[in-house]
Amino acid sequence: MADSAKNNTEVKPKSSTHGAVAETPMPLLYIKDFQKLPHWDFEDVYNQDAPPRPTTCAQSLRNSQDEKFKEAFLPNIRLFLHKDNINMSEWNRLSHFNSPFGFMEFKYNDVMAAVKLIPKPKEPLLLPKPGSNGCVRCAVVGNAGILNGSKKGVEIDGHDYVFRMNGAITKGYEEDVGSKTSVYMHTTHSMTASLYLFKKYGYKSAPHDEGIKYVMIPEGMRDFQWLEGLLKGQKISSGPYRNKVPRTFYSGQYNESRFYVLHHDFLRYMRNRFLKSHNLNRAIWAKFRPTNGAITLFLALHTCDTVDAYGFMTDDYTKYSNYYFERGVHSKVTFYINHDLILEKNTWKDFHNKKIMKLYQRTEPKTKMENPKQH
Repeated sequence: MADSAKNNTEVKPKSSTHGAVAETPMPLLYIKDFQKLPHWDFEDVYNQDAPPRPTTCAQSLRNSQDEKFKEAFLPNIRLFLHKDNINMSEWNRLSHFNSPFGFMEFKYNDVMAAVKLIPKPKEPLLLPKPGSNGCVRCAVVGNAGILNGSKKGVEIDGHDYVFRMNGAITKGYEEDVGSKTSVYMHTTHSMTASLYLFKKYGYKSAPHDEGIKYVMIPEGMRDFQWLEGLLKGQKISSGPYRNKVPRTFYSGQYNESRFYVLHHDFLRYMRNRFLKSHNLNRAIWAKFRPTNGAITLFLALHTCDTVDAYGFMTDDYTKYSNYYFERGVHSKVTFYINHDLILEKNTWKDFHNKKIMKLYQRTEPKTKMENPKQH
């Protein structure tokens, strides 16, 4: 059941995921019919894959003793969407949730044209490196200005794996942000828009290190149109990116066995259990979603044993420019209506304080005080 925000009465779900498997798509639900996030009785129920990756890492965040985190964290939450884990019953369940948390307002045939092409991953996203004592040590690098002049590049590249997202420029900034990219997170929009938004800073293409793994965040219909073209190796046939050839955007590193699509349950779980913004109770509820940086960080928290986050918002964010590649200027952090950056900032700080992950926070050097005994 869900709260119908228009009349405050209970409305029944259009389908059930229990009992007989549904044979036809449920009638479309529309965002405009809800003035705040609808809450279904299966809202906090998620697909899980068993068993989770075993770890022998003593320092693993999975061993956290923080009660609140342990209660919320699902180590075997289903991370990836593919053709073998969706059927009509699943479609109908996910159609109760707005994008990118589900398929609300989307037509079955439009989305499934792409989903039926997504292969089941042949291996986990990450595996322990030889000689690592079983620990998977990761760095997640955001694009915040706090990294400008940080000289953290060598430290970042020293991790087993490095996650980046969006306009991840490294050339010319290696001293501060490193050069290695193991996992690159993107939406269709972030991959294409970065080419012109960040061109003046030297951005030429998405990271394409040899053997890199790409993870798609399915935030809207345009992503499924992109996926269909990408997986078929063809031009996109419809939508805002019509006639573009997706495979040309990966600089020769696209490989079906190293390409993953996030599952909507993972995104919804992340929002519901860790980033439940007050904006979800407002008329703009459907616009809100966590940032690509937040999604990347949570994927790392579910695939790594230790996570060090660099280039994410901290309490003193006003001291720094919006992006680390903005040199010689001090642009203010941009707050968009579809993200709750303050909630994310406070979450990273909380995780850091509870030793769930390590957040890079810039500290100003203290000025030396003159010894009053010396003259």
